[in-house]
Amino acid sequence: MNHKATEPFVRITKRDEIAAWRGWLIRLTSLVLALAVCAVVIYVIVKLNPLKVYGAMWEGAFGSSKRSWVTLRDTMMMLCIGVGLAPAFKMRFWNIGAEGQILVGGIATAAVMIYCGNLMPTWALLLTSFVASCAAGALWGVVPAYFKARFKTNETLFTLMMNYVAIQLTSYCVALWENPYGSNTVGVINQQTKAGWFPPLFEQQYVLNVVLVMVLAVTMYVYLRYSKHGYEIAVVGESERTARYVGISVRRVIIRTMTISGAICGLAGFLAVSGASHTISTSTAGGRGFTAIIVAWLAKFNTFVMILIAALLVFLEKGAMQIASQYNLNDYASQMITGIILFFILGSEFFINYRLVFRGKKEAK
Repeated sequence: MNHKATEPFVRITKRDEIAAWRGWLIRLTSLVLALAVCAVVIYVIVKLNPLKVYGAMWEGAFGSSKRSWVTLRDTMMMLCIGVGLAPAFKMRFWNIGAEGQILVGGIATAAVMIYCGNLMPTWALLLTSFVASCAAGALWGVVPAYFKARFKTNETLFTLMMNYVAIQLTSYCVALWENPYGSNTVGVINQQTKAGWFPPLFEQQYVLNVVLVMVLAVTMYVYLRYSKHGYEIAVVGESERTARYVGISVRRVIIRTMTISGAICGLAGFLAVSGASHTISTSTAGGRGFTAIIVAWLAKFNTFVMILIAALLVFLEKGAMQIASQYNLNDYASQMITGIILFFILGSEFFINYRLVFRGKKEAK
C-alpha cells in the first residue's frame, strides 16, 4: 500500500513551545498582512488612497494632545477590565458578566457622588466611591461563583444573564436620578462643584486614571505569577481533580477569584463615572466588557502584554470613527477595516499554537 497516497496533503499539529521572539514576529507579520489586505479593500470599495486613510486613523487617535489623552484614558479603561477578567479566565471560569459588573460599579459610584457630594471632601468621596464600586462589582461576581462552586451551574449563561439584570437596574437608577426631570438622563453629576471627579495631576485630567490602572496591572501580574493564590488559580484552571488531590479547596478558589475579578471590573465603573463621563447610563460599559475578553485572551493573562493589545483595540476604534467622519463613510465600511485587522491578529494565535505539516515532510522532533 502506498502510504503517501493516503496521507493528507496537510496536517495540523500542536506546537510544544515557541520562542517569544518568534511569537511576536508572527503577530507583527499578521499585522502587516492585515494592513496590506485593508489597503486593497479601501482602494477597491471606496476608491481612497490607503495611506491617507491610515493617516486619518492616526489623526483620530493621536491628532492632538486632547485626543491622545482621551485615547490613553480609554486604553486604561480597557486594560482595567482585561486585568479584572484575567484571574477568572486563567481559572477557566468564563466570566462573561464584566458588562454588568462595570454597570453596578458605576451605579455605586454615581450614588456616592449624588447623595454624599455635599457631605464629604473630594478625597473622601473618591475613597468611598472606590470602595463602593469594588464592593458592588465583587457582589455581582460572587453570586455566579457561589452557584458554580455549590451547584455546578453554567457560569457563562449565569454571568451573561446578570448583565441584563444590571442593565435594568441601571435604567431604574437613571429614571430615579434623572436631571433635568423628564430628560431620561442623569446629566453631568455635580457639574458645578465637581465633587467626586478625578482631580487633574500635573495639569492633566486623566493622569490619575493611568496611575490607578498601571498599579493594578503590576499588582495583578505579581499576584498571578508569584503568589500562592495565583498558583492555586493556575492549578484549578488546569484540572480541578488535580487541585483537590493536592489539597486545594476548589470552591474557595472559585469564589475568591471571582470576587477579585468582579471587584476590579466594578472598579472600571468607578473609572468610567468619576474619571471620565461623570454620569451613569446603560451605555457606560459600552460593550467593553466583551471586547476586553479579547485583550485578556490574546495576552495569555499577562497584564503587561494587555497594555499593547488594549492600546491597539482603542486605536482601531478611534481610527474607525475618524475615517467614517472625515471621508463620509458609513460605519460598516470603517468597521470592516477594524474587523479585517482583528481577524488577522486573532488568526496569528493559531500559527503560534499550531503548525502546518505538508505531505512528505517529517514533523520536527
